[in-house]
Amino acid sequence: MDKKRRTLLTTGVAAAATAATPRAFSQQPAGKGERFYEKGNVRICYQEAGSGFPLLIISGGGLNSTIAWAVKNAPFNAMEEFKNEYRCIVTDLRNAHGGQSSGPLEVDRPWDSYTDDLLGLMDHLGVKRFMVLGFCIGAPYIWNLIKRAPDRVVAAVPAQPVGWNKDHPTYMYDLSMKSWAPELMKRQPMITPDMIDRFLKRMFPNPDFLFTVTRDFVRKCQTPVLVLLDDSPGHPYDVALETVMIAPKSEVTLYPWKDTKERIPVAVRQVRSFLRAHRPVRA
Repeated sequence: MDKKRRTLLTTGVAAAATAATPRAFSQQPAGKGERFYEKGNVRICYQEAGSGFPLLIISGGGLNSTIAWAVKNAPFNAMEEFKNEYRCIVTDLRNAHGGQSSGPLEVDRPWDSYTDDLLGLMDHLGVKRFMVLGFCIGAPYIWNLIKRAPDRVVAAVPAQPVGWNKDHPTYMYDLSMKSWAPELMKRQPMITPDMIDRFLKRMFPNPDFLFTVTRDFVRKCQTPVLVLLDDSPGHPYDVALETVMIAPKSEVTLYPWKDTKERIPVAVRQVRSFLRAHRPVRA
């Protein structure tokens, strides 16, 4: 497809499958506003800001997805932008280098283990229904949340979404091997290179579409979704655009939206309008 993209407008996205089971967890305060919830040998660090309808924010940074990334590296700081209207919640994902969340490497269920953590945190916080905004790696998590808990995810915003890139078919595997795996094996010496290899091959199969859902799922999805397109090896334009075209309740922002400082506020306004349009009166 051409690199000259135009501003695109509406079409839709989202629902299906099963919901998560609520459980009770312990909570401990930490420094700089971080708190923790624990389930067995999983410990998840999170922060909250603001009040109102819950908005889960998922950081980018691949498997090194942290609260710090959302503040320092995201195209815009979603917590700051939306805390005046929403109860914003952001986490360090399990075993991210530079974060404070930890847990076992579930080789046979990579995406579901992370999704367990996110749904478990929502249960812990007493949140039944929520909206979600996810950067980069957050997009496959968003789709898995919709698949796992369609009645809980009210609306979603995948920004610069990760997907399979036919021109760079092993990009996410290679990136994770370089930037995530070595530090994890240092911290958890019982994790072997073979375990890492099996985990990542299951997480980023070659080829695949969105890694967590099929095209058929997206076609049937009834959750409203606003996609912020990107065009890079890890964020393939064609895959993201295809989700916009086939999802029944999808919308899309202007493109490109983050190549200049002047464009980013326009994209943020579109996100704000989308969230307001789909925000329920009650949680």
